[in-house]
Amino acid sequence: MKGLTLKPLVSAMALTFALGACSSKTVSNDDSNIAPNVVAQQIIDNNATNPFFKPYDTYMGIPDFDKIKPEHYLPAFKAGIAQHKAEIQAIIDNPDAPTFANTIEAMEFSGELTTKVASVFYNLTGADTNDELQAISKEVSPMLSSAGDDVLLNDKLFQRVKTVYNQKESLGLSVAQHKLLEDTYKSFTRGGANLSEADKVKLRALNEKIGKLSLEFGDNLLAETNAFELVVEREADLAGLPQDVINTAAQTATKRGHEGKWVFTTQRPSITPFLTYADNRDLREKIYKGYIERGNNNNANDNKKILAEMAALRAERAQLMGYKTHAHFVLEERTAKTPENVYQLLNKVWPAALGQAKAEVADMQALIDSEGGDFKLAAWDWWYYSDKIRVAKYSFNEQQTRPYFSLENTLKGVFYTANRLYGITVKERTDLPKYNDEVRTWEVFDKDGSLMAIFMGDYYVRDSKRGGAWMNAYRQQYNMNGVDSTPIIVNVLNYPRPVGDEPSLLTFDEASTLFHEFGHALHGMLSDVEYRSQAGTSVPRDYVEFPSQVMENWMTQPEVLAQFAKHYKTGEVIPQALVKKIQAASKFNQGFATVEYMAATKLDLDWHTLTDFTPKDAAQFEADSLNKMGLIGEIAPRYRSTYFSHIFAGGYSAGYYSYLWSDILGADAFEAFKENGIFDKATADAFRNNILSQGGSEDPMLLYKQFRGKEAGIEPLLRSRGLLSK
Repeated sequence: MKGLTLKPLVSAMALTFALGACSSKTVSNDDSNIAPNVVAQQIIDNNATNPFFKPYDTYMGIPDFDKIKPEHYLPAFKAGIAQHKAEIQAIIDNPDAPTFANTIEAMEFSGELTTKVASVFYNLTGADTNDELQAISKEVSPMLSSAGDDVLLNDKLFQRVKTVYNQKESLGLSVAQHKLLEDTYKSFTRGGANLSEADKVKLRALNEKIGKLSLEFGDNLLAETNAFELVVEREADLAGLPQDVINTAAQTATKRGHEGKWVFTTQRPSITPFLTYADNRDLREKIYKGYIERGNNNNANDNKKILAEMAALRAERAQLMGYKTHAHFVLEERTAKTPENVYQLLNKVWPAALGQAKAEVADMQALIDSEGGDFKLAAWDWWYYSDKIRVAKYSFNEQQTRPYFSLENTLKGVFYTANRLYGITVKERTDLPKYNDEVRTWEVFDKDGSLMAIFMGDYYVRDSKRGGAWMNAYRQQYNMNGVDSTPIIVNVLNYPRPVGDEPSLLTFDEASTLFHEFGHALHGMLSDVEYRSQAGTSVPRDYVEFPSQVMENWMTQPEVLAQFAKHYKTGEVIPQALVKKIQAASKFNQGFATVEYMAATKLDLDWHTLTDFTPKDAAQFEADSLNKMGLIGEIAPRYRSTYFSHIFAGGYSAGYYSYLWSDILGADAFEAFKENGIFDKATADAFRNNILSQGGSEDPMLLYKQFRGKEAGIEPLLRSRGLLSK
């Protein structure tokens, strides 16, 4: 999914929330009577060669990937947890009265080793995993959750925090300090600090179960995705497919042991062009069903019971915490505030989107009928026939644009845009540590020439990488406790590899995703905050996509296209006639795009507004949900329940609506640039100073109003999607 962003790993103080609902187990029963700092030192002394136990001897402290081995993670996590436990105990035992410095800041400064290890481990389990890392994850996640629970359920610590919190108006705190105090106090109350001892035990058990199930869901989905392959043996069955797609399929076949054949997978760079261009309708149906039935095949990787139990456990946990549903618990901390507000927003957009989608169905059915097709449009026909209509209406399809959007040129367009907006420049380095040979690394310099960040790009699809696209940090920006930290930011995507002498050529949507993800990267790199837990993308989930949604807009501007959209063979700039076709077709198929997304959003909310604790029949629940919303049979939700990793193996539970919510802000914000000039310096500076640099140091909607001068309206979004009522 475009724009999926992993929640950055922040201070160990907020470990439970930073790493998701993991689960619970102590470091070691054998160490229960030994002081935590002694435990940590014993582990460090017994693992002298572990690269996590000393500063990385690398440029700018980039993780020393060549030296980090799977066997290093577990000892490092155990030492980090023990070290953090000792730091927390020192705060509790401090004989001085609780203050902002000796309690709140002391907690913020704690847990350095745990954060250092986790930032590497969880990046790699998403981008370059293997069986060893997945096994370690199952062992480590309960330990981390237990460490988080040990902090948030510690009453003595909570009383110190509460004492400071009750004095907040008289402490003379800065805006960022006040926000840190508020967030710290809320993390305790939302983490169960006010529960009875018996209920705290229940909460730990629920966290453990949910964390375990989440890991199982993600592992099952990865296995299902990697297992499916459509093997094509007859060249005639490739009719309609572009040559570069055929070449990639041949390469995949060779890699998978099917020499002389062609293999297509459910990875987006493979399935999307097949559904769009393959003339063989039976094979389109086969690969489509292979995609939408992942996790729903009644085999060892089936996810139905797992997700149903997760939803029930989340409902039970929410009510234990005093909330009506899991969605009410989650949204209290988001800008949307309540599920009722989200449903209200969705219901404003849904009728227009569904009406447009039905009109699109009618157009495609008319085309099928005119061609003598004796069948009703099905879901696996949508991409194929919508592309035909796009060509008929606009004389345009994405194959016309692909030669102009090589990965290399599109990167140049991204860097050009960032330079024009914020004055930053980049220099590629090939001599720096990387976790995979395919990773590329750049130094990023601010407008004054100072080194601002290290940026990594991991662009090609591989079996060790989960699907989608995201940004994360190996190190966050912050300036606290005497340390001025330079961020190390990574974008991870899934593009087709180059074949032969041909570069990796992107579809228009894939190129847009590159801009989107770099918008997230800018949010991390331009961060300028004091506290690590407030850095960059450490903002509410329904706000985090906003800066990246804004960034997408520049890709389609003629002035920007002229800089990078150049034919990979001839160097010819994309013709203005083709640009006009792109712009004319930009609202095409928006009924489908909006409906499939919103259907997944509604499905997410339906799962997480459950009030009873009995696991549902997942298939029946999903069918009832889709029927209730009136989804038409020709469209499936962008993510069905059994492969909805955003909400069952990621951080978007009750929050998948965030993309639409953020898109409203993004569309409204770009209006300011259109009004003043897309590279207007004052507008760009205001966006950087109020949005990108501030991270989570202040209320996000207040920051937005400081930038825009008003609240965001929904009209720019509807207009951009062609859904505004006439």
